[in-house]
Amino acid sequence: MSNVAVKIINLVKKFGNVTAVNNLNLDIYEGEIFGLLGPNGSGKTTTLLIITTVYKPTSGDVEIYGYSVTRHGDIVRRLVGIAFQEPKALWVDNPYELLLWHAMVVGYSVIGARRVIRDIMEELDLWEHRGKFISELSGGTRKKVEIAKLFIQKPKIAIFDEPTAQLDVTTKHRVWDKIKALRDEGSTIIVATNDMLEAERLADRIAIIHKGTLKALGTPSELKDRIPGGDIIELRVDNRIPDGIVKSLIEAIEARKLDYSDGVIRAYVNRGEEKIAIAIDILSRNNIKVRSVSLKEPTLDDVFFYFTGARLEEGRIQ
Repeated sequence: MSNVAVKIINLVKKFGNVTAVNNLNLDIYEGEIFGLLGPNGSGKTTTLLIITTVYKPTSGDVEIYGYSVTRHGDIVRRLVGIAFQEPKALWVDNPYELLLWHAMVVGYSVIGARRVIRDIMEELDLWEHRGKFISELSGGTRKKVEIAKLFIQKPKIAIFDEPTAQLDVTTKHRVWDKIKALRDEGSTIIVATNDMLEAERLADRIAIIHKGTLKALGTPSELKDRIPGGDIIELRVDNRIPDGIVKSLIEAIEARKLDYSDGVIRAYVNRGEEKIAIAIDILSRNNIKVRSVSLKEPTLDDVFFYFTGARLEEGRIQ
């Protein structure tokens, strides 16, 4: 087992009567890319801001290589870097000056800073924007400037909050590659995201966070395997299904779990190919019209739904 880089211990954060983080416990291992998956408002960003010592916990603690965020803040801040969800750059005139200032703060010489800044700005298609006022940049371009800071800093713990929000598909893949390269160079990575594809492409392990609470933890494969029944049958129907028919359906197809809402039946079963015919037969005999049917293996979206009862779409609960 790898060394624990970040240890979150019974972490609670309240804002008035609102509990943003509720008794969170997590170990994040050295050298991994760890994903925090959840919607906006789930507690991801609050957790990250506690790790970076921006917020103080209401109770509990976070340790960075054994150093407490509440007792050893100065040491923690030397080990951790963050690219915020919303770029924090409006107080500097242009991207180049911002990144030069940041590089000098984290220890580069002037010559070294200028060299690394140009390399990273060119990789992210920022070089042509280097002299523009930051207020003139698009949201996506500002986002690239924000994440460029971490690629320059290369901290021991690199935190990306929604790293590819507002970016086009091509740039997303480029950023994902650079995050993996940063990990390969020795950083431990934490990525908070509400993008299922991003979580699956990047993360070695994923924590599903919902309403400030840890709902599930594991590799993407482990999380999918935890859904009882290896297949998901999804049927769209026209008519309302009486509770008695739903119960008969569950028993007939031996569903490990069945959800029914808004005209959609979602059943978690084994041997899905066999169970589809049984399900359609039961519904037809009870005058329930089936509009469409599909059979699939679980996705991370299905995993999220299974553990939270909600759909995650563009950062919002559906």
